[in-house]
Amino acid sequence: MRKDERAANLALLGLTFAPLVLKVDPNLNVILTASLAVYVGCYRGGPGEGQTGRGPGAPRFKGPQIILRETMSNEHAMRFPLVGSAMLLSLFLLFKFLSKDLVNAVLTCYFFVLGIIALSACILPAIKRFLPNRWNEEVFVWSAPYFRSATVEFSRSQIVASIPGTFFCVWYATQKHWLANNILGMAFCIQGIEMLSLGSFKTGAILLVGLFFYDIFWVFFTPVMVSVAKSFDAPIKLLFPTSNSARPFSMLGLGDIVIPGIFVALALRFDVSRGKQTRYFNSAFFGYTLGLIVTIVVMNWFQAAQPALLYIVPGVIGCVAVHCLWNGEVKQLLEYDESKTETDSGGDDAKNNKSE
Repeated sequence: MRKDERAANLALLGLTFAPLVLKVDPNLNVILTASLAVYVGCYRGGPGEGQTGRGPGAPRFKGPQIILRETMSNEHAMRFPLVGSAMLLSLFLLFKFLSKDLVNAVLTCYFFVLGIIALSACILPAIKRFLPNRWNEEVFVWSAPYFRSATVEFSRSQIVASIPGTFFCVWYATQKHWLANNILGMAFCIQGIEMLSLGSFKTGAILLVGLFFYDIFWVFFTPVMVSVAKSFDAPIKLLFPTSNSARPFSMLGLGDIVIPGIFVALALRFDVSRGKQTRYFNSAFFGYTLGLIVTIVVMNWFQAAQPALLYIVPGVIGCVAVHCLWNGEVKQLLEYDESKTETDSGGDDAKNNKSE
């Protein structure tokens, strides 16, 4: 882990706990926490030092750990806003016609399991170096009774990592403290950015533009988004304590971190695949931070909830677009495809093995 990555992890951890002992401005807290979560997620999911970009689905080794990314196609990117809309409207109707406590109880059980998985994945790289290699490498397979196709693979190290995650999720489920909510939310964000891949900048642009209009519609033209965010008692948003008793928390949805974050991570892997410094990553990351700042400014100006992607999407895409136009590298950026990078890397490895 590089020094700046370690510093970002420590800063994110410190900022998470700071409101317990210090008065932290919620606006500054939103900007710093979201930006640091994106930075940490990008470097956990991007190729490390001395590695070439291998594309989505290709294993990236962190010691004995292997990371497999799920890749999004253009078709998936086009459908994503429609699927998201259907889920959002379904939740709105559930809260409208069913008991809010009942719906949240079911969702708590669901996020209890997801939380253990996400926290375990975040903790695992830090603890596995202290465990025997056999615990890291030996994989066990469990098959569900009567449903042999449903299998789960795990190692002893993953079981060890799940123990603190389980106790933490019990605390969250019983107390619903904002700190527990935020830690789980950031674990989801980091894992989402680490495990998801857009594959290409074209797919990324399709997804971000679609969600740009999705966010505008559901926030400005209907009460659905705000109503669900307030009713949904689950770690799908980060909560930032305020000194206003009428509005005790500022909120930021996890989608406003993960969705732009996977585009920023793609820019990082594009830089690494060419053996360049983090030029386009810096542009994308700057655009994300700038979009967050504009969101906060507009929200405070109008004293009303704002669709963050309305400002973040133009910031991220705009900064990368201006940068590649300035460098005259539009063609290289648009032709970048992680699946092709994976194929090329595989061919190079085969040649190297043959020569050896």
